[in-house]
Order: sequence, then C-alpha cells, then structure tokens
Amino acid sequence: MSKEFCMRNRILALAALAAAIGSPLAAQAQSTVGRAPAVVDSGPTIAVEQRPAFRDYVVEQRVPAFRIPDRVVVGATLPESGITYYDVPQRFGATTYRYTVVNGETVLVEPRSRRIVEVLD
Repeated sequence: MSKEFCMRNRILALAALAAAIGSPLAAQAQSTVGRAPAVVDSGPTIAVEQRPAFRDYVVEQRVPAFRIPDRVVVGATLPESGITYYDVPQRFGATTYRYTVVNGETVLVEPRSRRIVEVLD
C-alpha cells in the first residue's frame, strides 16, 4: 500500500467518525423546549388581502389576550393550559388552524400541537 492511500483512508475514517459523533449533537440542538425549527406545516392560512378584515374581526370579538413569558414566534409551542383557541370563521378561508391573541399579537395555531404557524400582527 502506498503512503498516500493509507493517509486518504485515515482522513476518510476520521471524517466518518466525526459525522457519526456529530449527528446526535446536531439532532439534540434542534429539539429545544418550547421552540421548534422554522419548518412548519404550510396548511391553508388566511389570505393576505383578508388579514385586515380578520384583525378587525378579532378586535370586534373582544378575544381576551393571554400573556406568556416567551417571545411569540412561528414554531413556538404555546402552553397546554390557560389559553383559549377559537375557530377561524369560514369567510376568512377554510383552515384547520385556530386563532388566539398572545402578548398582544394575533396568532394562528395548529390545535393538536399548539404550535404557532403564523403571527398575523
């Protein structure tokens, strides 16, 4: 075996070892409590031209605002209790999401996971 061939094998072996060790760490870094990657199911949401009317609707409904200590961002998971979720009226588009007001911002939420899919304010 040539010295060059042995060196190349060592480098490949070290690269494979580094990848094997680094994979669980990268996966763990992506699963932080209360936060999620920005990749969110892109189901039907409220159309851009409908949003001003939807915001007016939320104000008219006098939906109580809830406070949470975390920032309100897409991908964040809301608490399991203490927040009420409301159906989006059909006139704003067919959606499986619910809405609520958190920290003064209207958000669309995936009801099963309580994950914020869109911040409308």
